[in-house]
Amino acid sequence: MFIPALNTADLSLKKELSFFGSVLVENATLDAVKSLIEETGSTLYWAHANSVDEAVNLWDAGVYKAVFPLNVLLDSQSDLAGIPEERIAVVVDIASIPKLSSVSVKPSVVIVQVDTVADALKSEQLHALAADTRKDLLSQGGERRVVVQSQGAVLTTDMLQQLDAVKLDVVVPSTQLTTEWEPKDGKLNLAQAFLATATTDRPDGLYATMVVDERNSALGLVFSSAQSVSESLRTGQGVYQSRKHGLWYKGATSGATQTLLAVDYDCDGDALRFIVKQHGAGFCHLNTRTCFGADAGLNALQTTLQSRKENAPAGSYTARLFNDPKLLRAKIMEEAEELCDATEKKDVAWEAADLIYFALTKCVSAGVSLSDVEKNLDKKARKVTRRPGNAKPKWENKEASAPAPAAPKEPEQEDNNGRIAMQTYSADAISSEKRNELLLRPIIDSTEIIGRVTPIMKDVRTRGDPALIDLTEKFDRVKLECPTLKAPFDPAAMQLDPETKAAIDQAYDNIYKFHDAQMDRDTLVVETMPGVVCTRFARPIERVGLYVPGGTAVLPSTTLMLGIPAKVAGCSQIVIATPPRPDGTVVPEVLYVAHKVGATHVVLAGGAQAVAAMAYGTQTVPKVDKICGPGNQYVTAAKMVAQNDTSCLVSIDMPAGPSEVLVIADKNCNPAYVASDLLSQAEHGIDSQVVLVAVDLSDSELGAIEDQIHTQASRLPRVDIVRKSIPKSYTLKVKNLEEAVVFSNDYAPEHLILHVDNAESLLPGINNAGSVFVGAYSPESCGDYASGTNHTLPTYGYSRMYSGVNTLTFVKHITSQQLTADGLNRLGDTVMRLAEIEGLEAHRNAVAIRVADLRK
Repeated sequence: MFIPALNTADLSLKKELSFFGSVLVENATLDAVKSLIEETGSTLYWAHANSVDEAVNLWDAGVYKAVFPLNVLLDSQSDLAGIPEERIAVVVDIASIPKLSSVSVKPSVVIVQVDTVADALKSEQLHALAADTRKDLLSQGGERRVVVQSQGAVLTTDMLQQLDAVKLDVVVPSTQLTTEWEPKDGKLNLAQAFLATATTDRPDGLYATMVVDERNSALGLVFSSAQSVSESLRTGQGVYQSRKHGLWYKGATSGATQTLLAVDYDCDGDALRFIVKQHGAGFCHLNTRTCFGADAGLNALQTTLQSRKENAPAGSYTARLFNDPKLLRAKIMEEAEELCDATEKKDVAWEAADLIYFALTKCVSAGVSLSDVEKNLDKKARKVTRRPGNAKPKWENKEASAPAPAAPKEPEQEDNNGRIAMQTYSADAISSEKRNELLLRPIIDSTEIIGRVTPIMKDVRTRGDPALIDLTEKFDRVKLECPTLKAPFDPAAMQLDPETKAAIDQAYDNIYKFHDAQMDRDTLVVETMPGVVCTRFARPIERVGLYVPGGTAVLPSTTLMLGIPAKVAGCSQIVIATPPRPDGTVVPEVLYVAHKVGATHVVLAGGAQAVAAMAYGTQTVPKVDKICGPGNQYVTAAKMVAQNDTSCLVSIDMPAGPSEVLVIADKNCNPAYVASDLLSQAEHGIDSQVVLVAVDLSDSELGAIEDQIHTQASRLPRVDIVRKSIPKSYTLKVKNLEEAVVFSNDYAPEHLILHVDNAESLLPGINNAGSVFVGAYSPESCGDYASGTNHTLPTYGYSRMYSGVNTLTFVKHITSQQLTADGLNRLGDTVMRLAEIEGLEAHRNAVAIRVADLRK
């Protein structure tokens, strides 16, 4: 078996390697290890420790095995008494193997460092160590292992198999691994390395694969190939090998997709296990969660509660529990007391079931799953230091008439009473370094995403419509006959109720009026000197592509914001790309707007494949000259790839990051209005950037805003998103408006909202913002939908140098110059001298030959 080694200096495969049960982390600080565990959720990492104290910190952080140098292990044996054997590993060289006999604390893993794999294969001493070690089982069950770590050899699957034959595992650096099916530069495909020591007796070479959920409950039995495992690791999805149809992307047609969590094989290496998070109706084609019938127990209860959270009948008891935190809290306290008072076996079971029901309701209400709870149990189980375990004072004697106040909760248990709150800083109390940190956005590393996007775009460029159809089936789970609708569109496909139609029409009129006023229709004419006339005139970009996110979402607003300025500019070909609905159609609101703006084509695709279709063109999708519109990280990456491909010749509107808002509020603001504007941005996504700059607000005034944030957020359908985005957002307290404007300009927000007296007076000082919302009655929502301004705006601080989408986004300017004979005679000497200075004789001659005729 191979043990991947992940160096924290190169984390390009961190997600893919987290799918494996054992990963050696190298060159890692404690903070780096904590971050890795937090990000990937895995608590199966091994990490090097140069002391017992360092090992304890690693174990408590969630590391499974601490790897000691042999000398440290020998000197620390008494300190390690009581630590389970499976938590200890040791690293030695071949020459030091005899010293292992002096170790009383037997490690579960011995890592032997060798110069080359050949040294390991010919070392009888090493082979004997491996054979003896595997025979000596762990006291709590399981096999001890000997692992070889070569100092530089490029490894092959043959080497992995030869080492396995002599009972040796091997460390493979992540730099030698790749998810590419046909590796280059001597690298190993990750799946092929994983399967090098697996076995199968099937004639077709497939591996029996048990698919289980996060709680290890069996969902069904399938088969895997090396290629399907490779694709699953690459995509992070459940991908298997159909014996009839080839690669099987689970849920590609049904929507019941799977998120891959882990992959391993059994003790004999002849059966694989995929641990997945199942989405949709379930794993089975009979629409049950498993192929073995309906769920029972906790899984069934969780599924029921999750369904009731979304669809519980108004007034039902379950709906009351979800909507009344006080009632739910009271029931949890009541059932906990009844469980404590129960003594008979059947009563304990009965009361425990009640408590679990209400506790799980609390979890589901907060977006917490059973697997989330179990992950925390696993992480706690990794700890080797233990708290005293005493009850808090208020619970030590429940009969006391005046319970003592509860002690502060430990950070890992803190839930802030469920309060949804932003962080708070004072401008005069933070360092310049902290202020600069507050101006930063989350770092976006697009390397991995571009690596996934590029082959998709190449496929569309090579195959055109067939690739677009295949990718739409794969990612959007819709099988299309043709990926493009061509105008005129079917009136039956854009039927709307009168209220919706009236709303779209009014928004259309306002947006059109504002963008029509922006059009540069007059030719600029300047006579720079007698006889020399220069002009500049606008011309539309002929073919433009507009990306409208969606699929199941309904986004007519984005279609309006992109389509209207393109129409005003006079673009002759307007191509709109939007993901299809499950039935293969476009939402009628989007199609209606496409008709109103004069779109010539609607492409039924989303993601990178839609961008590629517009950038390169297909059999039915015209190639465009510019692509505009928002989208997820894959759309953004695809736009950047297209713009940088010189053979493509396409431009884009602007770079993009998560949506963001900055609100400036003074003492006279309405707290409810301020909170509503902050939350309207926070609900976009967990990475939304929300900033409040509070101008000379007292603690009680700021507290009123904070109370409104919590109260309003708690009532939102997307409260689970807000619970994650708001705590990462912040309030900055400043003394005056001048300081607030300076910070805002430095931050350069996408949306800037001014909740201050005489807000309009601040506009002359605003230098950097995508769009400004002036005063208490100008919510961002109006700009997003219907006031007339555009909502496709620069994020991530790009408002320092980019404008939002506008009419001029869809035009380019051409200049001209016309000289009379007299004008050329007046200007000729200047041009000839400058050309002579630059050594461009042909340039000088083009003027000289004419001037000579004029001056004869």
